[in-house]
Amino acid sequence: MQNNFNFFAMVNRMKYIDRWVLMPNSHKENIAEHSHNVAVISHALALIGNKEFGKNYNAERTAVLALYHDTTEVITGDMPTPVKYYNDDIKNVYKNIERVAGQRLLNMLPDDYKADYVPMFEKQEGDEDLWKLVKAADKISALIKCIEESRTGNKEFDIALKSQEKKI
Repeated sequence: MQNNFNFFAMVNRMKYIDRWVLMPNSHKENIAEHSHNVAVISHALALIGNKEFGKNYNAERTAVLALYHDTTEVITGDMPTPVKYYNDDIKNVYKNIERVAGQRLLNMLPDDYKADYVPMFEKQEGDEDLWKLVKAADKISALIKCIEESRTGNKEFDIALKSQEKKI
């Protein structure tokens, strides 16, 4: 049981991984803060889908998936978006790197708990719609960050803001 807490120590490092590292920030944002924001937004999106559009999303599961959606970055770091999506080759290699990082994190868990955490790192059949909500929430979170930075007068985020607006 001695080494069975390495997973949680690694997850705790999310607070040390900054986002938007290629740009000056008026307020730095780490992936722990970002993941919390994405969880709150994705939970709300699921509830809106259920109440307004007759969907049957599991809002709580959506929020938990969102909490873990960037956890592999404690191993990989936060790859800047322009690099991550530069072309299909890089995108595919990075997806594989994330998969390997997820496996590494899962291997830090006690055997009795690994299966419970697999869905956070390996997309499961039946969760596709929930992951779409997490992805949408991720984009909304990025948009909010760009708006906040622009409102503080940070012109560095003007192009990012326009880009995020197009994505949404």
